[in-house]
Amino acid sequence: MPRHRLLLFVVPLLLLAIAPASAAQGSDAALPSVDAALREIARNFTAWDWAVIGVYLVFTTVLGGLLAGKQASMKDFFLGGRKLPWPAVCGSIIATELSAATFLIAPAIVFAQGGDMTYIQLAFGTILARFVIGYFFIPVYYQREIYSPYDYMGDRLGPRVRNITTGLFMVGGILAQGARVYIAAKALQVITGTDTTTSIIIIGAVSVGWTIMGGITTVVWTDAIQCVLFTVGAVAALVFAFSTVEGGLAAVVSEAYHAGKLRTINPSFDPKQAYTLWCGVIGFGVLTLASHGTDQLNVQRMFTCRNASDARKAIICSGLSQVLTYLLLFVGAAVFVYYQHFPLSDAERVVVDDDSMKIFAIYIVDVMPRGLSGLLMAAIFAAAISTLDSLLAALSQSTIALLYKPYLRPDASDRHYVRASRVIVLVWGILLTAFAIYCDVIARSYADLLQFALAMAAYTYGALLGVFLLAFLTTNRDDLGLMWGVPLSMLTVFALNWHQTIPQGIVVVCSVVLLVQAVRHLRSQPLKIVYVALGVALLLTISLAAWQPPAPLGDGLVSKPVHITLAWPWHFPIGTAITLALGYLVGNKRPGLSA
Repeated sequence: MPRHRLLLFVVPLLLLAIAPASAAQGSDAALPSVDAALREIARNFTAWDWAVIGVYLVFTTVLGGLLAGKQASMKDFFLGGRKLPWPAVCGSIIATELSAATFLIAPAIVFAQGGDMTYIQLAFGTILARFVIGYFFIPVYYQREIYSPYDYMGDRLGPRVRNITTGLFMVGGILAQGARVYIAAKALQVITGTDTTTSIIIIGAVSVGWTIMGGITTVVWTDAIQCVLFTVGAVAALVFAFSTVEGGLAAVVSEAYHAGKLRTINPSFDPKQAYTLWCGVIGFGVLTLASHGTDQLNVQRMFTCRNASDARKAIICSGLSQVLTYLLLFVGAAVFVYYQHFPLSDAERVVVDDDSMKIFAIYIVDVMPRGLSGLLMAAIFAAAISTLDSLLAALSQSTIALLYKPYLRPDASDRHYVRASRVIVLVWGILLTAFAIYCDVIARSYADLLQFALAMAAYTYGALLGVFLLAFLTTNRDDLGLMWGVPLSMLTVFALNWHQTIPQGIVVVCSVVLLVQAVRHLRSQPLKIVYVALGVALLLTISLAAWQPPAPLGDGLVSKPVHITLAWPWHFPIGTAITLALGYLVGNKRPGLSA
């Protein structure tokens, strides 16, 4: 790819990753009372609980190694020899998507003041999307032996598209999964009583070890085990809550219902509300098409199945993850009722006031019986490890395909590539661990950890799905329009999130660069310059437009300007639409593409 065009992608990606930290407002150091409260709570996590975590990690490591077998070739290491049973692949997909963020945040959403179960509306779109992936995406992937969806896009649109989409996946994976590991480490503060860094390093070390040990086969089998642990943990938490509240299940349901915690449907058309029926069907549906249909993290698992039929079963049945999500939401309602009967202690209140997302972890450590609390915290460890080892396997494969094999050792043996893959896993593990530690700085700019985790994924998912659709649909276009569609997609999501001076300056500078490049390379096609200019105008409007609402009467206050913002689920279809529209309108006709 020419150097100037590569910059169109690299510069916005780096700015998107760095700008949130630059825009963050400084925050005070954690109060000593919070540290003291964490240490007090951590003392309730006994040696028996730590023993449960240790036994689980040893058991899973040994079993994963035995099931992995010998990894003698690239096909073994990255595709599991295409012989893994679809139920195990299904469990692996569920374990990967139900990260520690979901395990911790879903109960916290319901527990919070004004919280309810409307989050489950997101299930409508994600279940529908899995059928689309199973019946439309998977067949085209299985027409040839490929290692990633980016191979398919490159075959359809040209080799540089493979590089662009692989780069998008790498950056998006680091941002999104690093955030999830950080969230898990925040919860583990409740049992360690220390900062998050130690927990992140432990998670990173175990994840690297599992991935190096047996490639994607170990990842799939250990993820499947973790899926079982998630389910057992959620059910155990629920049963224990019922057994400790006087009146049992009936009392919990009655009190939660009258507190508004069991509301599940919100038909509002307000575009600033995230948990609505329409966000669930449209926004989260598009997100799932991207995350499960074009992201190497999940697609690589489907490639390990014996055939397209098994892969279809794995992805469609993985919709059962929403049952587990519903269980976790109900756990949040049960925890809310429990603390109405048994109020938080002073130490617990200090920690929850500082970070409400720790409420489920506190309940596990302080309320649940010894051993069972260890099992639940092992589930959180498992969720974090599943998130990271899955990504390490996918990043290693992408690095081999994008950089190592074509440029460094194009004619090496399969055995050499397997050895190189293990080294690359270690390198990526160090980088991801470092970014997860740095997330402590970035997360301060977000209202809560859920928005933080999902915002990290939004930057690249819309662009990835837009590129895939351009390749998948009968558009007969080349990749020219993507030179502007992809950066404008990411910048638009960025503009919807950030309206401070520095982010606005970034948007203006990038807009000028994109316009100049359009004039330079499309001067013989003025209509295409107009299309790019319209995309830039939309971006600048979202970033800069603001209006001053009327100030409250008689109080002498000046109201803050209101900017264009949308709930995060809408960022995904918007990013996809911009990429696909400019890819089609600015791209050149390219007839004769193979099916």
